[in-house]
Amino acid sequence: MFKVIKYEDIDNNKIDGKHILIDVRSSWEFRTENIPGSINIPIFNDEERKLIGTTYIEDSPELAKKMGIKFASEKLPAIYEQVAKLDKEYDKLIFFCARGGFRSSSLVSLFMTIGVNSFKLDKGYKGYRKYINENLPKIIKDVKFVVLYGNTGAGKTDILKSLKDRGMDILDLEACANHRGSILGSVGLGQQSTQKTFESLVYKALKDRKTDLVFVEGESKKIGKVVIPEYIYENMNNGINICIDTKLELRIENILRDYVHGTDEELIVALNYLRQQLGHEKIDNYIHMINQDQYGQIIGDLMINYYDPHYEYKNRKYIKTFNNENSILTADKIIKWTEDKKNT
Repeated sequence: MFKVIKYEDIDNNKIDGKHILIDVRSSWEFRTENIPGSINIPIFNDEERKLIGTTYIEDSPELAKKMGIKFASEKLPAIYEQVAKLDKEYDKLIFFCARGGFRSSSLVSLFMTIGVNSFKLDKGYKGYRKYINENLPKIIKDVKFVVLYGNTGAGKTDILKSLKDRGMDILDLEACANHRGSILGSVGLGQQSTQKTFESLVYKALKDRKTDLVFVEGESKKIGKVVIPEYIYENMNNGINICIDTKLELRIENILRDYVHGTDEELIVALNYLRQQLGHEKIDNYIHMINQDQYGQIIGDLMINYYDPHYEYKNRKYIKTFNNENSILTADKIIKWTEDKKNT
């Protein structure tokens, strides 16, 4: 009988020795959502997985199993080569699939017989998700957020990164979502995180924190397509609110750096979503300006006519306002203010 490890024991550092999580699901399943830090060694490719599933439903489970054995056996030499290298580097190889079924069980059984120190993750990815769903609401209860608010382009994300570089605990929600939260928020970033991936990354960030004081950027309830869970959003709303005030010229520079790097097509697609709010004439003019490389003028106009008038937090009460001209210096000021506040 193969050995089973619960994710709870991994999360609470109850596993002896160096270990690695190996996801044997298809590449598509892994890309869509995975356990942070895991690697992918698929036993079936995307097409094979679909074919086996269709056969299971439309023909018979027995035929689907035979098909799975055939597909898997063809890949075993290549899979073993990867596993053998990992076995030299890690004390425990922990395999998982969707539910802890055929894919992970068969590989663990095989590798155990040939001396690989292999384990199966209890209930697979589904068991991991159950654990996150149960524990994310618990872990947030101990967190006290310092929430950075400010207009688009104010440099809040840069300040968060500088705070992290200085040893402070942060929760970068935009990084977890792989989206910057605005109408142009996906430009240049590729595929956005799924809701499950977002929650997994949020949990990891909070689990890895050193203290209960966590800096976070003020966000809308939705960041692109993902939704901040209500219990996290409520905690943020009850946090310590500070405002980042940055001159328009620097805000334009920040947006230029983050958004404009050979992504004209993405910019145009995003701008087209604003036709209803800003009118066809203005958007057509923006597109013409993109073709003339007049990005700064577009961003400045968007700041004045769209972003700033729609900023949700301008009436919020702030305990402190920081004028930001340099994210590193501003981070230092915030840290000093935080320490002074603790001592008063």
